[in-house]
Amino acid sequence: MEEHYIGVDLGGTKILAGIFGTDYHCLATEKTKTKPEEGYDAVCGRIVKTVRAAAESAGIDPAKASGVGIGAPGSISSDESHVLFAPNLDWRDVALKADLEAQLGCPVWLGNDCNVAATGIHRLELEAKPNDMVSIFLGTGIGAGIITNGVFLTGATRAAGEVGHMVLDPDGPVCGCGTSGCFEALASRTAIFNRVKSAVNDGGELTQLMEADDPSVTRIRSGKLRRAVEAGDKLATAVLDETCFYTGLAIANLCNLLNPEVVSLGGGLIEQLHTVMLPKIRDAALGRIMPGARQVRIMATTLGDAAGITGAAILAHDHT
Repeated sequence: MEEHYIGVDLGGTKILAGIFGTDYHCLATEKTKTKPEEGYDAVCGRIVKTVRAAAESAGIDPAKASGVGIGAPGSISSDESHVLFAPNLDWRDVALKADLEAQLGCPVWLGNDCNVAATGIHRLELEAKPNDMVSIFLGTGIGAGIITNGVFLTGATRAAGEVGHMVLDPDGPVCGCGTSGCFEALASRTAIFNRVKSAVNDGGELTQLMEADDPSVTRIRSGKLRRAVEAGDKLATAVLDETCFYTGLAIANLCNLLNPEVVSLGGGLIEQLHTVMLPKIRDAALGRIMPGARQVRIMATTLGDAAGITGAAILAHDHT
């Protein structure tokens, strides 16, 4: 009887669950909104509901799965049982592993979402298996999985990889972490939303991102931004150009520090806008990378949304 592994990608905007066989072929997926403002218990309930819905679509009992892997944002405890701090979810020291095991009835393994997604990219997408690699994910927030000398860089307290909180502009906007000018406060989808909203509501600018039922631009999805840029919208294009500049600046800093073979880019923004963003990001990065590190390959992942759930399924498989 084939074993099944369940992968969960927990983000600040959505929860995505996938059911996988032993060859990592995805049998079914299900997603729902995270709604972190409703609190930790409600988000746990949404994770469980999403896993069960995906399992039902695949025709399996989730309690009989070999295991569930979950990529969660923020800092993970050394025993991989707690999320210590996830600012975009407003979580501090929550026992996510035990709480989900109690509700799902099967083993759960927890990892940092960016490390988990980077595992999916490294294991299934990259044939050359680079020993030194940085995977950056641009979404509601920004994070990265960093592989150096063939292993994940975790740091003294397992808090490494928070590239979203590198300060790129000390006079920039305040980040969710409380610091000003973080990469995340300048180039995440949240940052894009804040700049567009400010331009429309405070500066009176017009944009195709405004809709009849949303003239103040209270919501922006990556697909909506892509359509506006493709149509030549000046505000959307200017904001995206700024996002690409800061992303390139961050990549240059990381390349000069770590000298990776590959920098992969993923997340909702990249999935929708990679054809527009990637050339601009490369232009911003390459001129600032020292000659000895300039051989780096800057690429967009082809796994897209599947990187997180695939890596999470690998996490579960590797622990069983």
